[in-house]
Amino acid sequence: MTRIIHRREFLRETAVLGLGLTAFPALKVLAEFESSLPNTHEVDRRWYRTFDGTHTQCAVCPLNCVLESGQTCFCRTRRNHDGKLLSHAYENPCVISIDPIEKLPLHHCLPSQNTLSLAVGGCNLRCLYCQNWRQSQAMPQTLKNFELRASDVPAKASSKQCQIIAYTYTEPVAFFEYMTDIAALAARNRVRNVCASAMFINPDPLRELCKQIDAFAVALKGFDEKFYDRVLGSRLAPVLKAIETLRAEKKWFEIVTLIIPTYNDDLDKIREMCRWIARTVGPDTPIHFGRFVPEHKLKDLPRTPVPTLERCHQIACEEGLRYVYIFNVAPHEANNTYCHACRKTVIKRLGFKVLENHLSEGRCGFCRTAIPGVWV
Repeated sequence: MTRIIHRREFLRETAVLGLGLTAFPALKVLAEFESSLPNTHEVDRRWYRTFDGTHTQCAVCPLNCVLESGQTCFCRTRRNHDGKLLSHAYENPCVISIDPIEKLPLHHCLPSQNTLSLAVGGCNLRCLYCQNWRQSQAMPQTLKNFELRASDVPAKASSKQCQIIAYTYTEPVAFFEYMTDIAALAARNRVRNVCASAMFINPDPLRELCKQIDAFAVALKGFDEKFYDRVLGSRLAPVLKAIETLRAEKKWFEIVTLIIPTYNDDLDKIREMCRWIARTVGPDTPIHFGRFVPEHKLKDLPRTPVPTLERCHQIACEEGLRYVYIFNVAPHEANNTYCHACRKTVIKRLGFKVLENHLSEGRCGFCRTAIPGVWV
């Protein structure tokens, strides 16, 4: 039986969740709710086609899944119902959390602000090390969910003093329809939208998404097609294309790479990736190197050695990237933002917590150099 959550309960339980989910990246705590009935919503006709009477082909992501009636896309969220493609990841989030924006991570976007973070079950990747695999590798209707209408989300965010909605924890491309409907309403109500995604998405849906999203945390998970195929069940080339599309659309984004021992920690590949970022999307693009925590199917691996992360940081700086971070290690000097001109600390952090902020109208408070980002 579906549980409808009312305003008073929502405020109380999101406060509890907000405390319970602060240990990034693994999502360990979920509220105990009754499983939702399958919520369905037709996919925008721009993003699928029907042929041969009842077959459908999805165009949201590069898999372009072709389905017979009754079959479900690889993402586990879109299903062919007699020639109509319906999303089952609509108005049934499995996660609602209050988080600092730094957790996505985004370090150059509205620092210290809290986000109302949402996630729905499903994903169009199969990462062997997924930190939130219990949610991402499940069909939405099999999870314990909230029932939360898209039209109610902006007001719910504002009621919790969150002027930002974040689509995160699982893969937002899998709940694209829910995200875009919320984001359009939020934008009209002066609530910001941010998205943490692996960016395995086709260019046209991405361009549509760019109309509402203020900033992206892009998981560039490696720089090797073999790694993407072997470890993610995916492809690298469409992700690079998506990053180029974000640049062309003039959207703010930061790149996130989790460094996994023996899998994507080849320093020559790290250098190649950093060189590509600097050349293709510019040296002002922040990059975050994350410490791997053993999870899912790679539990036997060690955590990433901190010296490995520091060497990645050094390589990124050598290749001309101006804003290079280390996350999942705190305290660390690479949690901070430094002015690329005077090298003074403009934002001092302890992990995801901002301790000092010396920015003024997007400029270094010491030398007045403009620091790229979304500051107001």
